[in-house]
Amino acid sequence: MKLRDLVYRLYAHRVEGRLDHAQVPKHIGVILDGNRRWARADGRTTEQGHQAGADKIQELLGWCAETDVEVVTLWMLSTDNLDRPGKELTPLLGIIENTVRGLAADGRWRVHHVGQLDLLPAGTQTVLKEAEQATLDVKGILVNVAVGYGGRQEIADAVRSLILEAADNGTSFEELAETVDVEHITKHLYTRGQPDPDLIIRTSGEQRLSGFMLWQSAHSEYYFCEVFWPAFRKVDFLRALRDYAARHRRYGY
Repeated sequence: MKLRDLVYRLYAHRVEGRLDHAQVPKHIGVILDGNRRWARADGRTTEQGHQAGADKIQELLGWCAETDVEVVTLWMLSTDNLDRPGKELTPLLGIIENTVRGLAADGRWRVHHVGQLDLLPAGTQTVLKEAEQATLDVKGILVNVAVGYGGRQEIADAVRSLILEAADNGTSFEELAETVDVEHITKHLYTRGQPDPDLIIRTSGEQRLSGFMLWQSAHSEYYFCEVFWPAFRKVDFLRALRDYAARHRRYGY
């Protein structure tokens, strides 16, 4: 073992030992950013960058299981990404499909898709549906795979679903306008029934949400990490948890 690796492990162990599990976020959202830049910096192809990022997901979920996190939302593909050239999008979708199959086969995670399913190719839709169905009874971490996801689109879909439900119940637009509130919309989000994310982590040094969980993140804490996603280490994860635990959450006040 190299001296640098030994020092890193000792430091990670030290940070983990000082972590107060009572202060660990229950729901973590992760913007998996930097795959292409990591590949470019390392002399690899874009596809290899996406694959390296996909391989990192199981590691992350293992760290989450060790620290009592209950829900993880992974932004794997945005609605904007669907406009990428086919030579990049096609292999990326294949990597996502294989990753989702692997999550379902692992047996420790309950997989749930968040996003616009009908925007995705039929094969990808099938993989997401089958993974969700196969893991319905799993008691482990709930893993939201955000594929074909956009925050504005989610809110628009929630409002549309609310209006359709009201119409089915014979509620007029006037009656709906008088009674609709925040909770009504929340019940129609992709993550309905789940707690909002306590902490959102974005890798690669970018300091913006880019539309990720716009509604749910109103009171979330943010942690922006400089490293590209494929290079994200356990110590980076533990630092994010330590930073979160040190904050005094004011919920917007």
